[in-house]
Amino acid sequence: MIGPQDLWVALGLMVFFFGAKKLPELSRSLGQALAQFKKGLAESNDEARASDAVTPAPKAAAAHDPSQRPDGSV
Repeated sequence: MIGPQDLWVALGLMVFFFGAKKLPELSRSLGQALAQFKKGLAESNDEARASDAVTPAPKAAAAHDPSQRPDGSV
């Protein structure tokens, strides 16, 4: 599991490698990329639903009634 100490170390490494001025820009780009990814998933789900609505589902077989005989008599 990731604990608070691990998060502090990760934050410190990010500041060390990217610099304090670059972090807000990196987080903004990450947020925009995540938003675009979610938008793309939503659009593909909408397209899948639309194609399912256009394609008719196969008809279910009639339920077998044990009281009926094969010749149709009761």
